[in-house]
Amino acid sequence: MATRHQAREVVTTILYAMDVGNEGIDKFIDELLEDRKIRNKQKDFALSLYNGVVENMEKIDEVIKKNLFDWSFEKIGKVERAILRLGVYELMFTDTDKAVIINEALESVKRLSDEKASKFINAVLDKIGKEYRK
Repeated sequence: MATRHQAREVVTTILYAMDVGNEGIDKFIDELLEDRKIRNKQKDFALSLYNGVVENMEKIDEVIKKNLFDWSFEKIGKVERAILRLGVYELMFTDTDKAVIINEALESVKRLSDEKASKFINAVLDKIGKEYRK
């Protein structure tokens, strides 16, 4: 059985694919989830995350831009942007514990990026978390 972490990783992959220009990727979500054996409750969880990010993308991006440290949104790598978008969505719109959200994002960034990106993601999500999780 798949874990929530695995569900988040598939959502991050789909968000990344959208950002690099694969606009039709959402037609393959069921197939991508099935390939990773993400089913039942975990599939529902993944779909709720994906749909939530997509529906709130503009607001999420505004919050990210507002909380960057001497950095422009456009300079953020696409993998890191996908991880941030998912993390910010969860901070803003779910009741998942802040520490869990940040830890999940850091686990993803460690697997998909580098140490500098990990520090950046941690700092941005922590700052946003303080605003949305008082």
